[in-house]
Amino acid sequence: MSGTYKTKQNGPFYELDHRRQKAVMLLFEDELTDEEIAKSVQRSRFTLNNWKHDELFRAAQKQYQSLVVKIDYQSKAVKKLKELLDAKSEMVQLQSATTILKMAGMLSDNDTPELTQAKVRKANADARVAEARAKALEDNGADVEVLIDKMLTTIEHKDSEENAN
Repeated sequence: MSGTYKTKQNGPFYELDHRRQKAVMLLFEDELTDEEIAKSVQRSRFTLNNWKHDELFRAAQKQYQSLVVKIDYQSKAVKKLKELLDAKSEMVQLQSATTILKMAGMLSDNDTPELTQAKVRKANADARVAEARAKALEDNGADVEVLIDKMLTTIEHKDSEENAN
C-alpha cells in the first residue's frame, strides 16, 4: 500500500507492529487465503487467527477500512451523488439529496423523506402561528400599551404608599 494510507497517523492501526499492519492490509484486500497471509507476515495461521480475535486488531481493521474507503472512494461517491441529484427519477433525486444531507450532518439516520416533510410542515405551521400572534399584538398594540400603563401606574402608586409609611 502507498503512503497515502498514512494520512491519519494515530489510532489502533498505527498501534500495531508492522506484521500486524500488513496482515490487516492483506485481509482487507481479500485476495489471499489466511494461510497465505500468515506466510506473508512470517507467522502461523494459528497466530493470524488469534490476531483476528484480538480487540485492538479488530479495531485496526475497522480503522484501516475507513481510511481506505475515505481516501479511495469518498470523493467518487460524492461526485456520483451530485450527478444523481439530476436523475430522471424523483425518488433517486430524493435519496441522493437525503444521503448528501446525512453526510453533512444535517439529517440523522432516523430521518425519512416523510418525516422530513412533516418537520417542514410543522416549521411552516409554527411560523404562521408566530406571524398571527405578532399581527394580533400589532393590531391590539394600543390596548396592550394601555394595560402596561395601568400596571406601571399601579406599581408606582403602591411604591409611593410603601415609601410614605
